[in-house]
Amino acid sequence: MDERPLAVPAPPLRPYVSGYAGYRQAGLPPGRHRGLPSPRLTLIFTLDEPLTLAGHPDPAQAPGTYGALLGGLHTRPALITHEGRQSGIQLGLHPLGARALLGLPAGELADIDLPAEAVLGRQGVEVGERLRAARSWPERFALLDAYLLGRLTPEAGRSGPAPEVVRAWRLLAWSGGAAPVATLAAEVGWSTRHLTARFRQETGLTPKTAGRVLRFDRARRLLGAAAGRGTPPLLADLAIRCGYFDQAHLAREFRTLAGCPPSQWLAEEFRNVQAPGEAFEEG
Repeated sequence: MDERPLAVPAPPLRPYVSGYAGYRQAGLPPGRHRGLPSPRLTLIFTLDEPLTLAGHPDPAQAPGTYGALLGGLHTRPALITHEGRQSGIQLGLHPLGARALLGLPAGELADIDLPAEAVLGRQGVEVGERLRAARSWPERFALLDAYLLGRLTPEAGRSGPAPEVVRAWRLLAWSGGAAPVATLAAEVGWSTRHLTARFRQETGLTPKTAGRVLRFDRARRLLGAAAGRGTPPLLADLAIRCGYFDQAHLAREFRTLAGCPPSQWLAEEFRNVQAPGEAFEEG
């Protein structure tokens, strides 16, 4: 069994949720999946079996199992193990939408993984139960739409991040992660120090680190998509396309952010479920 349906959220949710990625796999050899750094928070509702994390982005956090997991932005991989079966739905949440959907800034979740109910409360437990009882992927995606739309109250929408932080994130994303912090600060009318502090408070990353994560996320998505077509690109070409100085720079960043070189990641992950957002453009 190898099911990997994708779905786009309802239109009002799209500024906050990049996509739904279902997965149900069985008959695999026991293995390990790397939850890589990305520009989205991770929310996972499991279906048939819990999620087992052998390692967290924060190495001080103890391994654990989760029925539903919420993880903040991070710069080190999470290590997920399975015994040949895994199933669930993974959502990518925009960090600047965390206040509207979760009721707190993404900065409070930086580098940590939590049981989702610690933030979502009893309703989060209930929607997980309903997802497990649903009989089809379209039904599950519709349940998520209804649940998340119910969390988008007018009050939540008014409690968003400062406009300067929103603009800085968008400029950084539009540049592919390449815009210098000084340029971003000048564009929004803040000092670099003030922008860095407010940006980190809101997202959990500094603008410079967010730029690294944006570049890395694009590179690994392009690499994985090309490998899936059977035509992985030359790393030197990929490096230039994604804004790295050269192939060696890309390789160093991959080892730092993924914990392994690109070739090892492809060998380990080619048949594993990737994070949601593979079919969606960064913005």
